Amino acid sequence: MKQTGKLDYLEMSATGGTLDSVKAFYSAAFSWSFIDYGPTYAAFDEGLDGGFQAESTEASGKPLPVLYSENLEETLEAVENAGGKIVKPIFSFPGGRRFHFTDPAGNELAVWGE
Repeated sequence: MKQTGKLDYLEMSATGGTLDSVKAFYSAAFSWSFIDYGPTYAAFDEGLDGGFQAESTEASGKPLPVLYSENLEETLEAVENAGGKIVKPIFSFPGGRRFHFTDPAGNELAVWGE
């Protein structure tokens, strides 16, 4: 069950290689399977859902923890009130909406909602 504030998704960059080579590696090493969402994104569900982003303008270059929220606007306000810095305001993507923020240590995370 999805809950506000719980780790829900992990997005990682595939820009250091090709999307096909990253998928081949994880398939061979760990028997992962993927669902392709266009030519630059492949998702996985291997204990914790996640995906690889091959579009360099979309990839952060580092793993991106993604939290879930039942109310995106309330969570954005809570992040700001707690001292987080919004680096990408709420935007739509296939499957929902999300925003990105940095924590006080500079770690970038995202929060998504339906």
